[in-house]
Amino acid sequence: MSRSGIVFFGRDHESSRQVWSAEVGYPGDPVYREFYRDIGWDLPLPYLQEFLRDGLRRNLGIKYHRVTGRVSLGDKAAYERDLALARADEHAADFVRHRQEQVKAAAARLDRPPIVVSPYDAELFGHWWYEGPRFLESVFRRLALQDEVLAVTPIEYLERHPDCEVAQPPLSSWGAKGYADVWLNPTNDWIYSHIDVAAERMVELVQRFGSPSALQDRALRQAARELMLAQASDWPFIMTTGTAVEYAKRRIRDHVARFTYLYDGLLGNGPLDEATLADFEGRDNLFPDLDYRLYQ
Repeated sequence: MSRSGIVFFGRDHESSRQVWSAEVGYPGDPVYREFYRDIGWDLPLPYLQEFLRDGLRRNLGIKYHRVTGRVSLGDKAAYERDLALARADEHAADFVRHRQEQVKAAAARLDRPPIVVSPYDAELFGHWWYEGPRFLESVFRRLALQDEVLAVTPIEYLERHPDCEVAQPPLSSWGAKGYADVWLNPTNDWIYSHIDVAAERMVELVQRFGSPSALQDRALRQAARELMLAQASDWPFIMTTGTAVEYAKRRIRDHVARFTYLYDGLLGNGPLDEATLADFEGRDNLFPDLDYRLYQ
């Protein structure tokens, strides 16, 4: 726990490596579905024409091949769903077995039950790793059949063991190099001055509008959405990796510009047009019931 009272949990490297590692992680097993082989590139263009609005090839989400191994995309073997699902169950059993061994070894050195923190990007399951949801289901079903390892959230663990050592963790992340380099470097550092100003302005708006009108309430809610979307860590990450840089830049600029429009309109320094607000809401309706008062 930090001096300010924020409790932090360290990510467990062993369980992370089993699932996330590109070299030894489960998703790289040869029988799992290959992500990069897709009918949008494989099948004849005339056959796909009705599914390609602009006539340009793209991933269509239907994939007939498996990982196979370190071979070229053209040499990938055919996907066998039953085999892949069975392998996901095997990997789930392996994962649970390793956690049982891990907590048993750690328990002898601790004054409380050990906790294994295993966070992953949600997009791994079902997107990059097609069988990932089956793996998760199988893991939790197996955990329910034993009592050596319990599935709990960090909050549930704190409720059972509220006493924490006070410490000051260093700046760190699970990004490359172990700190903030992925999200703060010369390719993307220009975004933060704009995002920081918007965050300060959001606090100002909430403090100023204690009893907003219906239109103002909608504008405040949408302003909070635009701020959250501008703050999304994907944008600086994309700028660092160079995968879709102009898209990431445009998203940040658009969200900050929409936020600024709403800010100026709420303060009377510009229009607050209902039609424009409705357009913003139609574009981005993240968290429909978002409580903007959290920014007080």
